[in-house]
Amino acid sequence: MKENVLDVLIYLFDNYMDEDTEWEPDRDDLVLELEQAGFRDGEISGALDWLDGLAAHRAGLSESNANAEQAVRVFSGPELERLDVESRGFILYLCQHGILDPTHREIVIERAMALDDEEVALEQVKWVILMVLFNLPGQEATYAWMEDLVFENQIGLFH
Repeated sequence: MKENVLDVLIYLFDNYMDEDTEWEPDRDDLVLELEQAGFRDGEISGALDWLDGLAAHRAGLSESNANAEQAVRVFSGPELERLDVESRGFILYLCQHGILDPTHREIVIERAMALDDEEVALEQVKWVILMVLFNLPGQEATYAWMEDLVFENQIGLFH
């Protein structure tokens, strides 16, 4: 089976992330466990870098600019190439319904683009959104809604 960065992230999310605990495992132990689970070094490194990027966004979060609420988001060429139509539509849907604010939308897009896949499909974007919301303070209700949405379609996909 060909594993990718998102597979490692989903494995970590499924096995280690819990709403009630602070998640701070020793990085070396985590790498060892992921290797024992069958993931390759490149995917492990990519996943840990992805998580570091998400943590950097969380550390730098500030309140959204009020003018940004009315701004129109135009996807760039590389975003159009990698994010499929359903993914872009879903992100915009979440924004229009107040589930993602402009700042969180940009984090989701940036983190989706940071995946190692040539094309990022809707199911992958849903996982990215779930991971982003999990890491944002004050987003518990939105996270729970998104978790239901992701897991309703994921039964039987874990290894």
